[in-house]
Amino acid sequence: MLTLAQLSMDFASNTPIQSLTLYLFFAGTVAMGAGATYFLTERSSVAPQYRSAMTVSGLICGIAAFHYYKMTSQYMSGGEFPTALRYVDWLFTTPLLLLKFPLLLQMREGSKRLVTQLIALDVLMIVTAFIAETSPTGSVAWWGFFLLACGFELAIVAVLYFQMSNAIKDAPWQIAAAVRTMRLFILVGWAIYPIGFLLALGGAGEYREIAYNVSDVINKVGFGLVAYAGIKALSTGEGAVKGFRTEAHTA
Repeated sequence: MLTLAQLSMDFASNTPIQSLTLYLFFAGTVAMGAGATYFLTERSSVAPQYRSAMTVSGLICGIAAFHYYKMTSQYMSGGEFPTALRYVDWLFTTPLLLLKFPLLLQMREGSKRLVTQLIALDVLMIVTAFIAETSPTGSVAWWGFFLLACGFELAIVAVLYFQMSNAIKDAPWQIAAAVRTMRLFILVGWAIYPIGFLLALGGAGEYREIAYNVSDVINKVGFGLVAYAGIKALSTGEGAVKGFRTEAHTA
């Protein structure tokens, strides 16, 4: 394991790359905390059937905020990169991210099988990626478990794109549009993590941490905002229709 030097709050005392990495750990903590607060506060403003999705968004960001606080402390104090803490965070938050798809689509038929399949693939992805990350860089285990993790990630993408088509077609257009965008977060946003993983080949772990930190904020806070926008657009549209019907009935 690479041993890190203790960092200073005076960013000028650190190397530029260390200061940037530390700043992004702080920024990640604040962004996740703000996201958790926002989603849980806005929960009561959406239709009852979508409040579970808002709660999940708040939980994702809340769990991540706690882990980012701990990761920031570990990175500042020196020792090692906070790899174990990061993977514990992902083990809790990534299944919740995937759970939001059936929650938003209000799926009934086949939802239990879909959720089980997604969560099983996700856990396998996280476990194999962690084994790869903690193996000697460039070793057979490092490459082998990395490729396995990539395979599980591709399987998750396949499930989202090929097993949810009918449910998306049957959903209100606002929700369908949000879900299609959320699938892009998984397809494109999650692809940043394997790229970040490969940056370790260059020997600078900070570049990997920067990629992970930026991706985490986008894929947790941004993901939640897309879901919220779809829910809010649907709620606003339904409210306008109800208002129009009431006025017409009064007239």
